[in-house]
Amino acid sequence: MVAKALVPSVKTRIKMCGFTNAADAMNAVALGVDAIGLVFYAPSPRAVSIAQARAIAQAVGPFVTVVGLLVDASTSQVNEILEHVSLHVLQFHGDETAAFCKQFHRPWIKALRMKPGMDLLQTASAFKEANALLLDSYKVGTPGGTGETFDWETIPGNLSLPIVLAGGLNADNVQDAIMQVHPYAVDVSGGVESESGIKDAQKMRDFVEAVKRSS
Repeated sequence: MVAKALVPSVKTRIKMCGFTNAADAMNAVALGVDAIGLVFYAPSPRAVSIAQARAIAQAVGPFVTVVGLLVDASTSQVNEILEHVSLHVLQFHGDETAAFCKQFHRPWIKALRMKPGMDLLQTASAFKEANALLLDSYKVGTPGGTGETFDWETIPGNLSLPIVLAGGLNADNVQDAIMQVHPYAVDVSGGVESESGIKDAQKMRDFVEAVKRSS
């Protein structure tokens, strides 16, 4: 049985990820989204340049959390991004160690892909200094954005960090996900798109409304 995350929350936060233009990001903000994600991983169809990211981060205003998604980037690459883009949180999706993640003096999230048979408690213990754990679906060769859900019952109830639930969420299943997992936040990308990197205004609205009905 999945138990509530240990960090109390008056509502389930919403993070939408994979924005490639300011207009979509501003639409999300207008709907009340708490955080937007920018992908700094070149193989992703949602990848943004530093210039794109800077424009989006500036457009959303000061009270929206801007998250940078990274996959096994070098220290110099991360520092270059931080020099030019106002990121509030870093989200690491690769094989980064805790020591690597915390060196940038930003709040950080460690993404863990829920590979069948993984001991999540043991894996999570290596990242106890993270601000949250993002739990995503496992797919070989794909560090995120799979569009697939995983078995939420595999999440242990005694994780000591807030849970950001990702992996195949959309307006049709996010209520069930929240009722079952009680995460600190939900994270959606493909579930609110018309095509990779392009958000659909109605899908974003439907997703936000579904989350609000569950909180």
